[in-house]
Amino acid sequence: MSKGKNQHVVKHPDGWAVKGEGNSKATKVTETQKQAIEAAEQIAKNQKSDTKIHGRDGKIRAGNSYGNDPHPPKDKK
Repeated sequence: MSKGKNQHVVKHPDGWAVKGEGNSKATKVTETQKQAIEAAEQIAKNQKSDTKIHGRDGKIRAGNSYGNDPHPPKDKK
């Protein structure tokens, strides 16, 4: 299965938006960043892609990988 588009959580005039990488339109718009992150995580898990969480300044502040991570954690708890 091919990897889907990374999901970006970005500031939007109506709150926060989830946008697939390279898309001009938002996939989903929410009131809070938390809601947008939850939506982005669900999409990323389904598509085996990554999330990129942007702060109010537009810079990426966090993210997570739900696909084939080329550098997985070494500890196997």
